[in-house]
Amino acid sequence: MKHNIANLDVYFAKSDLIPAIVTENQTGEVLMLAYMNRESLKLTLETGYTWFWSRSRQELWNKGATSGNMQKIVEIWSDCDDDTLLIKVEAMGPACHTGAHSCFFQKIAEGE
Repeated sequence: MKHNIANLDVYFAKSDLIPAIVTENQTGEVLMLAYMNRESLKLTLETGYTWFWSRSRQELWNKGATSGNMQKIVEIWSDCDDDTLLIKVEAMGPACHTGAHSCFFQKIAEGE
């Protein structure tokens, strides 16, 4: 995977974990929010597939390694402060562990 990141430290200056918003490349739909550490970002860049840090299990996880619902990287963007990532993917199945396409399917409020 081609990238122009020479030093990953810039993304971890404020914290050991960085939020990663994952969107479907073709539709722009937000699929999930997960966290990355240096190692998971490095693995993502090396493999071309999403890797995250599980805060609950305290371990690396390759999205879809068990379920087959892999996420192939199309683009990765950083926000203006270099403390959040936007990852555009080709999703090879549902993003949510419930089987839903997106993790964001529970509406809790709506404007007037």
